[in-house]
Amino acid sequence: MGDDSEQRKQTLPNGVMLNAYPDSMGNKLSDIIDLLKCPEMCNTFSLFYILPTFFHSDLDRGFSIIDYDLNEELVSPEDLVELDKLGISIKLDLVLNHLSVRSPQFVDLLKNGNDSAYKDFFIDWNEFWKGRGSMGENDYIVPDKEYLDKLFMRKPGLPILMLRFPDGSLKAYWNTFYQKVEFSEISAQDFEHIQGMSKEDADAIADRVKIVINDKGQLESADLEDLSSCNGNLSKEDLIAAVCHKREFLGQMDLNAKSEKVWEFYDETLRKLSEYGAKIIRLDAFAYLHKEPGQPNFFNRPGTWEYLKRLRDMAQKYNLVIFPEIHSEYGAGIHEEISREGYPVYDFFFPGLVINALDRGRNGALKDWIHDILNHKLQTINMLGSHDGIPVLDLKGIKLGGTYRPGLLSDELIEETVQRIIDRGGLTKNLYDANGRKIDYYQVNATFFSALGEDEQKLRLARAIQMFMPGVPQVWYLDLFAGTNDYAAAKRGRTAGHKEINRTTLSLADIEHGLRRDIVRDQIKLIRLRNTSPAFRGTIQVHDSGKSGLHISWKHPQATATLKADLAGHGFTVTHDEGSGEQVLMSFDSSN
Repeated sequence: MGDDSEQRKQTLPNGVMLNAYPDSMGNKLSDIIDLLKCPEMCNTFSLFYILPTFFHSDLDRGFSIIDYDLNEELVSPEDLVELDKLGISIKLDLVLNHLSVRSPQFVDLLKNGNDSAYKDFFIDWNEFWKGRGSMGENDYIVPDKEYLDKLFMRKPGLPILMLRFPDGSLKAYWNTFYQKVEFSEISAQDFEHIQGMSKEDADAIADRVKIVINDKGQLESADLEDLSSCNGNLSKEDLIAAVCHKREFLGQMDLNAKSEKVWEFYDETLRKLSEYGAKIIRLDAFAYLHKEPGQPNFFNRPGTWEYLKRLRDMAQKYNLVIFPEIHSEYGAGIHEEISREGYPVYDFFFPGLVINALDRGRNGALKDWIHDILNHKLQTINMLGSHDGIPVLDLKGIKLGGTYRPGLLSDELIEETVQRIIDRGGLTKNLYDANGRKIDYYQVNATFFSALGEDEQKLRLARAIQMFMPGVPQVWYLDLFAGTNDYAAAKRGRTAGHKEINRTTLSLADIEHGLRRDIVRDQIKLIRLRNTSPAFRGTIQVHDSGKSGLHISWKHPQATATLKADLAGHGFTVTHDEGSGEQVLMSFDSSN
């Protein structure tokens, strides 16, 4: 975008990164710190991506932020001092696109309406689409088809949450991601106080209200009119007053980045994150931030680039590396665009490629991606599992400007991989059009171990490959302990809770037991090698190894490290030399 790429490039630190919630292992962050101090885990990690229950939040397991103050039920200032003493740098989230309805800003808006200082902090759906659609029967504008067709949906239906204001008015606000609306039990007692209301009428109205809520999950203006007209003593205002205090709504409300107050908020938040000791800031859902009628609501240009540059300028004041999080088809080449602009990129391609390589015993797509990283000089953070699902969309090709640009895997191989994970117990998360119809897979939700068929040797080899990949390896805590699918947690979360299948909290007893397992101890050896050996600060070479092999070496004046693997039989050998001769760190024969 005008300035030299090397001048604007932000460099990631070296080392291996742990990824967990503050209470993923034990009850709070101090329990994880104690684990990192124990002899078994010594020198294993140099970085720690702490997920946003680190802050105050209320939905989507932390990503619906109320405020960015420390959640002191889980995190203390002393914990941050201890991490610094261990030489562990922190990565935190700036949830760029949205805040909770319980945030101070949205609470003020709901209380004061048009008189709120935060009137323009969020996106009033009807104001945004005024003159570009028609008013529907439920008090929100349905954009004209030319606009609607460009919207990218993360859930069925329009991305809105209907909110009731103190004056009784119902307004639609932009809500790209999760929402939850619940009503406490409605009873006749909620209406009996109304003058002239008999007990029989109160019973009848309560029953009718419950039927509507059970059917729709909410009450809309038309419903309120119909219900109030069924009894002459019940006005629409009486009905609102009786019912709305029984309603609880949660939602991740999209921020209006055209408001300078929002940018003041970003600046203050980045300063606060820096004071916590953060070095890397993941920009969650950044591609949805820039919204303009007539443009896609996902990574539109040039608006998205302008916002990112402004954020980078802010971040540099606080010596922070910002890290845009984006899921997009490989064929779209957005990861290359981001890299050319000087930003690190998330390697969302890697998990699916590893599963495909180990299940098929072929290295082609995986080696193609490694060469891509090296040829385009991409700075990456890679992972096997994470707090999200296993990406699928990212592997695909796409048609752009009439030309099809292939993916890393064919559609047939992607479908085969997805179906295999589903057969092993995985759950799918989909993308939708404006009418709520599924248009494609987005992710498959499973632990990485379960996605591999709970095969310990496959997990060992997957970890070895990750530790020899270019970029910063990020390790999901549950993968380290070979966690399996948590179906009970997924069921409790219903459709929106699929991700909970891979978020099991490990007790201190679970950890103690895990540290005695070979599959855990072997992964720790591999991680420690990557985290401490000078070899990985040197140069990487990918050697010829036929169709089913993988041979990668790292060389530095002080050390070398080598991986030789058989993807078909899942055997591998890792060797290391720091000047006293080559030593075998780990070796497993092929199963066949």
